[in-house]
Amino acid sequence: MIREVDFHIKELESMKRYPLKLSYIGNTSLLHRKKISIVGSRSPNQYARDKTHELATKLSNAGVCIVSGGAIGVDAIAHKGAGPSNTILIAATGLNKRYPAINASIIKSVEESGLVMSQFEKGSPSTKYNFVLRNELVVALGDILIVSYADLNSGTMRSIEYALKMGKEIYVLSHRIGESQATNRLLQEGKAKAIYDIDSFVALFATESSEVKRVDDFLEYCKSNPTYEEALKKFPSRVFEAELSGEIEIKNSRLYLL
Repeated sequence: MIREVDFHIKELESMKRYPLKLSYIGNTSLLHRKKISIVGSRSPNQYARDKTHELATKLSNAGVCIVSGGAIGVDAIAHKGAGPSNTILIAATGLNKRYPAINASIIKSVEESGLVMSQFEKGSPSTKYNFVLRNELVVALGDILIVSYADLNSGTMRSIEYALKMGKEIYVLSHRIGESQATNRLLQEGKAKAIYDIDSFVALFATESSEVKRVDDFLEYCKSNPTYEEALKKFPSRVFEAELSGEIEIKNSRLYLL
């Protein structure tokens, strides 16, 4: 059910203009968690995909709520890594739409157990300007901003500009020369800090409470060493993701935890 936000969100005071209206579906208690925003390219390289998923998963398990914009690429990976119950998805359309359609299942799962928010009225389409406003809200909600992959002149640059104006710390993955040129330039100019060790980075932001630690049903299931076919039927998308992120390995057509 779509509801109107009828309370003040302090983090949004850093925006150029506090939203006149906000709608949401889901669990607003996530707004009271420690929050980190993760953004980046719609077409990151495989290294960035793997590390984005690992970052989001480990931060979520450490009690940090992940904020992103629901787009394809880095956004979707961040939401998946965090798990639907510990992510805030900021939509660029009215909440009666699930956009982009390719991420409809992700958006639905976040509606059911996480939080989806929007500044736009029902029926509002996806426009270039809406994406800009969405990006500002994503950045404002997070305590810091992580940019895992971005090319020069990409839409992600607007998110970086917002973070700099808001005085937010920006963290980026370390990339090879010629890759993710926007984040490499941020490092060169001293406007961002590099993440060289994910576990050490996560330890900086872990909450004291262990109660929010997420139980991964898929990984629990893998403890029984199911066959590849069985696992694929039960968790069709998760098998591929877990193999890519190095959480499991497949030997003799069976899954094993690493």
